[in-house]
Amino acid sequence: MRIVFAGTPSVAVPSLRALHAAGHEIAAVVTRPDAPLGRKRVLTPSPVAAAAAELDLPVIRAARLDAGATERIASLEPDLAVVVAYGGLVREPLLSLPPHGWINLHFSLLPRWRGAAPVQRALMAGDRVTGAAVFRLVPELDAGDVFGELRYDVPEDATAGDVLDTLAESGASLLADVVAGIAAGTAVAVAQEGEATHAAKLTIDDGLLDWTAPAERVLDRFRGVTPEPGAHTTLDGARFKILAARRAESADVLAPGHVVPVTDGVLVGTGTQPILVERVQPAGKAAMAAADWARGTRGAPVFDVAPGGEH
Repeated sequence: MRIVFAGTPSVAVPSLRALHAAGHEIAAVVTRPDAPLGRKRVLTPSPVAAAAAELDLPVIRAARLDAGATERIASLEPDLAVVVAYGGLVREPLLSLPPHGWINLHFSLLPRWRGAAPVQRALMAGDRVTGAAVFRLVPELDAGDVFGELRYDVPEDATAGDVLDTLAESGASLLADVVAGIAAGTAVAVAQEGEATHAAKLTIDDGLLDWTAPAERVLDRFRGVTPEPGAHTTLDGARFKILAARRAESADVLAPGHVVPVTDGVLVGTGTQPILVERVQPAGKAAMAAADWARGTRGAPVFDVAPGGEH
């Protein structure tokens, strides 16, 4: 098929590669404009733009799919358009432009977690099973009929980054199968069933850990916001990043936020049993092993259990 592919981050790259390897004609790759990265704010192509350059595919850089982008895509006369984490909405008349419409690879089991951050919100909510779905885009957010899905049992210590990396690969195979079915005229889409939930885009505030919550809930939030926007607490009112944490094998109960050094990190008290924090980044310092940080502290540190420095 003649395809326009829209995507931006690294999780979209396996899908682009899979469609290219399957022999489809990629008429153009639509991606977000180059963004300033690093301390020197160097303009850097998106991961999808970089992959497209490697595959010698034409690239359309567009911050949104406006009239100009619509005109450029229309001139390509695609049979089908595919979107994987592009970062913008597809509206009419662009939505109805390709004869086979637009399909989307979405990293959840729809209708659960429609929206921008499905994997992150699933982990934050404590979901132990998630997955990916390929569905037809319609004007309502992530509400179109589903061509196919896959289920994934989330490993206990997996972060959102880990789960996204896995689903990016397995989802790419699912997407390629659906596109092959559309090309052959055998693909069938079925209506979504069940209660819809919304996966709103995460903010920095979503990464704040509440040490008064049960340990499982603290870890669910940690895993859901790692690596982005990142988990953090506050120590004496200053942001303190938590980079690696897991369930403690066995430990005495600690008051919420209280820190006790151990061989492989620090134990931090929660509303139930403590959790083990293995890697941290104090304000204004480089990332380090939590055990190393603890050895450099005076007294017994206590993380603030609420914004504003309340213990």
